[in-house]
Amino acid sequence: MEFGARDAKTEYDVVVVGAGVAGLNCAVHLPEEMRVLVVCKGGLKESDSYLAQGGICVQRDRADFRSYFEDTMRAGHFENNPETVKCMIEHSRETIDELLSIGVRFARNDDGSLAYTREGAHSRPRIVFHKDCTGKEITARLLERAQRKQNVTFLPHTTMLDLLTDGNSCLGVVLRGNRTGKIYAVRAGNTVLATGGVGGLFRHSTNYRILTGDGVAAALRHGIAVDHLNYVQIHPTTLYTGGRGRRFLISESVRGEGARLINGKGKRFVDELLPRDVVTEAIFREMQKEGSKFVRLDLSTVAGGNETIARHFPGIVKRCREEGFDVFREPVPVVPAQHYFMGGVRSDLSGRTTMPHLFAVGETCCNGVHGRNRLASNSLLESVIFAKRAAEEIAACGCAEGNAAFDAARYENYRRLAEEDKKRVLKEIKGETQ
Repeated sequence: MEFGARDAKTEYDVVVVGAGVAGLNCAVHLPEEMRVLVVCKGGLKESDSYLAQGGICVQRDRADFRSYFEDTMRAGHFENNPETVKCMIEHSRETIDELLSIGVRFARNDDGSLAYTREGAHSRPRIVFHKDCTGKEITARLLERAQRKQNVTFLPHTTMLDLLTDGNSCLGVVLRGNRTGKIYAVRAGNTVLATGGVGGLFRHSTNYRILTGDGVAAALRHGIAVDHLNYVQIHPTTLYTGGRGRRFLISESVRGEGARLINGKGKRFVDELLPRDVVTEAIFREMQKEGSKFVRLDLSTVAGGNETIARHFPGIVKRCREEGFDVFREPVPVVPAQHYFMGGVRSDLSGRTTMPHLFAVGETCCNGVHGRNRLASNSLLESVIFAKRAAEEIAACGCAEGNAAFDAARYENYRRLAEEDKKRVLKEIKGETQ
């Protein structure tokens, strides 16, 4: 049932816009006495969190802190916020333990201990995973938990058109039902932007097309601080199939397990475990040199051979086969594509933005943890940790008070407004991409 029906509420203590891991973990950790509405633009499973393949980072032990910190800072070209990075690493183990407690099935060794893999720019294996669909596993468990909470209501297929403000504080959101066309306001004591990234603005991206930077657009419209909107990460290896649209990502962990990047002559041309932006640049150079539209990823060098490939990467094997490529017999064509957004709505360690009672978490926000280039598998960890911290801050700070005027007629030409928003965000994004 879409919101706006006769028995639905128009006031909540918290409205969360987005149902990926950030939005869900925020909702899960809000107090039971708070009425929470979770809004999402598509279906409940149409978030990029579901697409994350590789895994989620964790500090292996106390001795691992320094190298994990340095790996993250180096990948981010030392433009990261050191305090945010420190906070993420220090809370990583308890976060993994909490995910295990809600049923996330991370891979195990024969002795029952957690299995770790390594990805690009990591100095040691410190990534836990579930096959090659870790994001789906974590998001599904969080969704199950959130759906069991009596105080949480879900509203899929609904687009946020604007923030509801009184000039000083955020007092909720303006929504449009995608199926009914109804435009209405939802008043909330606190609002959380967890609207994901900007991939829908790019011709080739690993993201869902519905992710068009809605949270950033709303911030720009209301003068809320944003940071580094030109920090867009290109993933080095997505399956090349021609055409346009969402690209299928071939996880960094494939290279972490030993797969090699080769050119048309079968020659290796780059260290596959360098940071993503460095590998991407090397691929583009090689493509330009050869005059080709792609390079190739050779999985025959994966440690453990076909058995490891089949066990660790079943989804990748299946999708490649569907596209006519047998990873056990031949290198597969790969090309870089837009993947992740390191910039976003400025937020602190508790998800607070520069507007009172407005929070931003996950890929929507820029809290400085990634710097100029994200270290592989830090995104799920960052999203889960800082979403929980935002929930704790909301529980402590109370709800906004005020009365914002709402005129539905302002949003009747919502298509034009959406196009203006896209142009505004793209204008900010233009520039150097990493």
